[in-house]
Amino acid sequence: KHPWLGNEKILIKEAVEERGMPFLGLCLGHQLLAEALGGKCGPAENPEIGVKTVQLTDDGVTGVIFDALPEAFSCLQWHSAEVKRMPAGAICLATSPDCAVQAMSWGPRAYSMQFHLEVEADTVENWAAIPSYAEDLETALGKNGVVELKVACENNMSEFSQLAERFYINWLQTSAKGLSVS
Repeated sequence: KHPWLGNEKILIKEAVEERGMPFLGLCLGHQLLAEALGGKCGPAENPEIGVKTVQLTDDGVTGVIFDALPEAFSCLQWHSAEVKRMPAGAICLATSPDCAVQAMSWGPRAYSMQFHLEVEADTVENWAAIPSYAEDLETALGKNGVVELKVACENNMSEFSQLAERFYINWLQTSAKGLSVS
């Protein structure tokens, strides 16, 4: 269905495994990282769409990437596939009742999350402008689903922004360690 994803996975594997480059995958990027490194993804038993709570694992709490973030937080979810088996050497950093691997790390610089930490005030509106996405939202959330999701995101936007800022600072600091510019 998406033949270009094979090439994406090859490039991710080379960047992360062979070159040790920093990597941050969100949603599909989370799934691609898992598969590129030998994990397995598949359809979610319970697709997550909406503002949902994610819980850090013990490794997530003690690791550097989620430093200074709460152990549980709300985030935007929109996925119908998920990581079913992490690649060898991966560490699960966050989970939820409907998705066992919400975030993971692999090696010192590769991180990924199933949820949408990158959400901004106009994200839902922009996605809903795509007819097939709007249909998916209506199917999952009902006739007023787009409006309700937009309101839910607006009500949580301050928290979303604070979480994202702290996470990105942590990721940049962690990813830059040991890198040389040449």
